[in-house]
Amino acid sequence: MFLYKIDEQLSLKQPELNDSERIFELTENARDYMKEWLPWLDFTQTADDTREFIKGTMKGYAENRSMTTVILYKGEIVGTAGFNSINWSNKTAYIGYWLGYEYQGNGIMTRVARALTDYAFNHLKLNKVEIRAAKGNRKSRSIPERIGFVEEGTIRQAEWLYDHYVDHVVYGVLAEEWESSSI
Repeated sequence: MFLYKIDEQLSLKQPELNDSERIFELTENARDYMKEWLPWLDFTQTADDTREFIKGTMKGYAENRSMTTVILYKGEIVGTAGFNSINWSNKTAYIGYWLGYEYQGNGIMTRVARALTDYAFNHLKLNKVEIRAAKGNRKSRSIPERIGFVEEGTIRQAEWLYDHYVDHVVYGVLAEEWESSSI
């Protein structure tokens, strides 16, 4: 099982089936807030739905296509983050994340995104990491901006969110930029 310690407060670990109740609880508590930006909430109505999601993440990890983790903050699951997909041909990973509403504003996701980027370059030996966020989602967009990603452009109508399309802003950082930065 994957376990990655970021600092004294934060770790990332591969989700297990017995984590489904906690992840679903976080989803329920932030459902209205997250629905503004995340398209999968209508497909997550029960803890069993979350269990199926975890099974899918385990399969993606076993097949080396993705790496979804739960975020442990002071030993408690507070959200998920990871590589939604890894393109081995192009040596690129695509980071995705969400955090329980009550845990936002503590710098958690900034530290997690930085750690995932380090992991992509230093352990997986990838060349590029991308983060995409809805154009209007300033909180999510501030994370790659804060840790030195470059805004590469906007994909128009990139995602359908329940009743409308949203544009995505694409951020990227290359291994050579990350290594030479003081981030």
